[in-house]
Amino acid sequence: MDSLRTLRDFLRWGASRFAGAGLFYGHGTDGAADEAAVLIAHVLHLDLPLAPEFLDAALTVEERVAVTALLHRRISERLPAPYLTGEAWFAGLRFAVDPRVLIPRSPIGELIQNGFAPWLDDTSPTRILDIGTGSGCIAIACALAFPEATVDAVDISQDALDVAAMNVARYGLHQRVRLLRSDLYEALLAGEGYDLIVSNPPYVPDAEYAGLPDEYRHEPPGALVSPDAGLDHPLRILRGAAMHLSDGGLLVLEVGATWPALVERLPQLPFTWVEFARGGEGVAVISREDLLQALA
Repeated sequence: MDSLRTLRDFLRWGASRFAGAGLFYGHGTDGAADEAAVLIAHVLHLDLPLAPEFLDAALTVEERVAVTALLHRRISERLPAPYLTGEAWFAGLRFAVDPRVLIPRSPIGELIQNGFAPWLDDTSPTRILDIGTGSGCIAIACALAFPEATVDAVDISQDALDVAAMNVARYGLHQRVRLLRSDLYEALLAGEGYDLIVSNPPYVPDAEYAGLPDEYRHEPPGALVSPDAGLDHPLRILRGAAMHLSDGGLLVLEVGATWPALVERLPQLPFTWVEFARGGEGVAVISREDLLQALA
């Protein structure tokens, strides 16, 4: 390791080692060089993207040891970078994460940053429900995007809610974001209405989960896998949404690559599938009225 001295040296070495180890990316980065940059920047307390004037700066002995150790952990443990750094970015916001919650990566973040346009062009929701909140990233991003709104964030996992509570505190939103332990709608009052329901629930079929890269094994399986070919949670959300949506309310539901199976199961539902500028698929928007008519 004596030949590695500068930040540029370690970026190149880390990317080479990652590529050689056959790591999987997709939890915030899309390649070996970016993954190495995230980890090195974390150790050195630098912002990303790394400033060019730092690339040829020599690391201290202590920094070299710490960077090397973290890069080795990424290879030996197959831990995604956000679990190694303890943080992830979503909708332009920083969130605390650990293996109690999924690493935020939903394309719904793009929708939130765009104010759910064009579906909410003329209205601003005052009550929002986030189902399967995990780290709280969707609930918190919605609360910040709509300052007049209150947000209920539900999750069946108390571990996940404990992480979400840290993030709610980080953004000072305890008066507007309420965390509830609930199996979907179970803990909500009958008829409790929301202008907007957003959910990125479990939707991965068992068979697909069995073939996922090792990096996914560190995430809570209950937040990924759904019975009935990945459709159990999405179907339950769809069938209960109308009774918890206000007049004119919207459901935004992510089902990823399971979307063709959902369309086949419920051909009568007029889903609108969102097209994303930054990539992603399988996010549907549907109104309360369409749900009532199609599922009557």
